This record gives sequence, structure tokens and C-alpha cells, in this order.
Amino acid sequence: MAAMEKTRGYAHRLDLRTGLTPVWAALTDSRLLGQWCSPGATISARPGGLFRACVDRVTELEACIDVFMPGQRLRLIYLPCASLPPAESALVDDFILEPARTGTILRLLGSGVPGSPEWDIPYLRQRTGWQAALVRLRALLDAADAEAL
Repeated sequence: MAAMEKTRGYAHRLDLRTGLTPVWAALTDSRLLGQWCSPGATISARPGGLFRACVDRVTELEACIDVFMPGQRLRLIYLPCASLPPAESALVDDFILEPARTGTILRLLGSGVPGSPEWDIPYLRQRTGWQAALVRLRALLDAADAEAL
């Protein structure tokens, strides 16, 4: 039996000035998801549901929701994608929400990305794609918060 390939991941933290409910809605409402994640992104927000997006504007990704804890956690396990190199590991994105004194802390932990050279560009696209998307998420939530004032 071959040894499992080495993997890499990424971690993003976003400190938001809004409560858990709007943040959770932005993660689980397809209308809002398409405004910050990627145009046309969709989600069937339930255990076993499907997430579909083009996070890096190049590769269409689909993921199964294997952890669904409203207001707390949303974990995506990506399905194999023909436009990506093969992988022995499961690619995972885990969104974890935590209430904070001044709003909400959102953590995105990505894991399972193969460490092999053919995955260097897809890894960079996924990591930086999420980084840019989270900046858009902050802007969306800040604008919604400002409108509520």
C-alpha cells in the first residue's frame, strides 16, 4: 500500500463587526453567496447538501456539506474535479464562526491539498481566491450593517 501523499492547507481569519446571524446567512443563502463568493455560486444549506462555486474564476468546484451546525460551522468536502490533478486526499474547507465582543470571528480552514508540484497553482488559486472572497464578504456585511443604522 502506497503512503498517503503530504498535504498542505491554509487558514484565514476574518473579524467582523456584525453578529452571527448575518454571517451565517451570507454563507448559506445562495443569493448572498453569489454576491461575495463568486457569481453563480449556489448552496443547498443542509447536511449532505451541495455547494457549487468557481472560487478562483477558473475551476468549477462542487462540495458536499458534511458538517452543518447553524450559526457555528459549515464544512465542505470537495468532489473530484476533472480539471484538477488527481488527489489521494480529500480537499476540505471548514468555516467556523465564533461570537466575539464586537461581532463575529469567521475562520476558514482549508486542508487536504496535495503537496505535489502539479498542485502548486490550484493551491494558490484556492487559497488566494478565498482570501479575495472574504474581503468581499466583509464589504457586503459592512454595507448591510451600515444600511441597518
